[in-house]
Amino acid sequence: MASIGSVTRSLISKTILNPGRIAVVHNTGFIKFYSAAPNYENIKIDVVGSKKNVGLIQLNRPKALNALCKPLIEEVGKAVKDFDADDKIAGIILTGNEKAFAAGADIKEMQNNTYSGCQKTGFLAEWEIITNCGKPLIAAVNGFALGGGCELAMLCDIIYAGENAKFGQPEIAIGTIPGAGGTQRLPRYVGKSKAMEIVLTGNFFTAQEAEKMGLVSKVFPVDKLLEETIKLAEKIGTHSPLIVKMAKQAVNQAFETTLKSGLLYEKSLFYGTFATDDRKEGMTAFVEKRPPNFKNE
Repeated sequence: MASIGSVTRSLISKTILNPGRIAVVHNTGFIKFYSAAPNYENIKIDVVGSKKNVGLIQLNRPKALNALCKPLIEEVGKAVKDFDADDKIAGIILTGNEKAFAAGADIKEMQNNTYSGCQKTGFLAEWEIITNCGKPLIAAVNGFALGGGCELAMLCDIIYAGENAKFGQPEIAIGTIPGAGGTQRLPRYVGKSKAMEIVLTGNFFTAQEAEKMGLVSKVFPVDKLLEETIKLAEKIGTHSPLIVKMAKQAVNQAFETTLKSGLLYEKSLFYGTFATDDRKEGMTAFVEKRPPNFKNE
């Protein structure tokens, strides 16, 4: 782990990102970029994949290291909600660029906050829209994912990381604590001891360490990260959207309740799949040795 110290101050105060546009086209290995939605100021969106069924959201505040200001999170929430409501979309990818996924919250925005003000306005409430997404949400993390950036990645269902990614919860160094789930989700991913070390020291940790901890599913070369993340979303998209949503609900429930209650919830959802046409089609296709034709019913 690297010490936070002056590194965080440097990240906050300097522009180290190039506003270059990078992405990967499935089956080609490289593209120039995705199209920009004219109504968004802090993000860029596109629909990608060989079947055009993967929603792609890119954080786009390069001069601020993709700092997570309220307008940016609100735009992410709107994009996630729109993709979630689109029947043609199988999964959603959230990414930044090579230098930073998101280097943290917007400190200048928070600097003059007060306790009463946070309570009255429900500070960070806009994050809840993202957590309510029913479709798989995948983080593709290159560069820095610090503070709120790490919390945003953990809010996703799966994290893929580039080999240069750096994670951390450095809030302790500026006199506060994680406030968007860092103290709650991190222990569930990496265990109490490691979470305490990360939160109480503010140290950064690498993509390789994150994978070893269980925070990250896989690590890829920087130029392959988005391509592999799109492949993952496309693979998920070959299954019944209805059953995928139910499976996501079941896994998430494991983080919310006791094992006994979770098992009962799982069994209830499992029984529920037998009321769906997609379950019948999936099993029939298996017996008949043919590809299934799921209809999300």
